[in-house]
Parts: sequence; structure tokens; C-alpha cells
Amino acid sequence: MKRASASIALCVLFCACLAGCKQPPGPRYVPDDADVARGRAAIERVGCGACHAIPGIGWPQGRTGPSLYGFRDIGLIAGALPNTPANLAAFVRNAPRAKPGSTMPAMPLSEEESRDVAAYLYGLDDE
Repeated sequence: MKRASASIALCVLFCACLAGCKQPPGPRYVPDDADVARGRAAIERVGCGACHAIPGIGWPQGRTGPSLYGFRDIGLIAGALPNTPANLAAFVRNAPRAKPGSTMPAMPLSEEESRDVAAYLYGLDDE
């Protein structure tokens, strides 16, 4: 009887833990091809590759900042912000404002360009 009670208690605890897990935020963001193309052009224009290794950008392949391969699958941007298109656009435009203390500088990007950069990063099929 004790063994059955322990099994039931363990099962209830397991179910309670699962119930506490957050559901994914919905379907994966799929960017528009035109936004992706503009994002790549913006990345090349402002020189993001000087600090980051970026799929689809052959040169440079910087190592100062983190590699952006597999970016869409990371949980947090800069270890602090939920990985959403809006958070990413805000971060790439002005990282110190989005995450105080960030070593990434504010970039010369408009709001639209920063959304396009986010579209590029989310649209990657890592090469």
C-alpha cells in the first residue's frame, strides 16, 4: 500500500510540474522574403559581420560577439530578453537601451531596418 501511495504521489508531482511549464508562444515566426532580403542588405551595410559570424554573410566572420548560427532557436537574446521578433528588432537597433550593460553598441538602423534584420535572422536555414 505504501508503494502504491508513493507512486501516486510521484505521478501527481510530475503532472504538477508539467502543468507549471509555459506553452510555446505560438507558431514560429516566418518572415516575408522581401523583409529577409532587406535585412541582409542592412546587416552588410552596418557591418554586423565585423563582430558576429552570420549565416549567409561570407566575410567578415567576427568573433567578438556571439555567432548567430542557430539564432532563432535560442531562448534568450543576450541572455536576458525573450527571443521574439519585437525584442530582437529593439536589441539590434539599440542594445544598450534594450538590455542595459550590453557591450553591443547602438546601430545606425531605422525601426524598419531593425525589423528587417530580425526577419533575416529568423528566416535563416543555417548553412
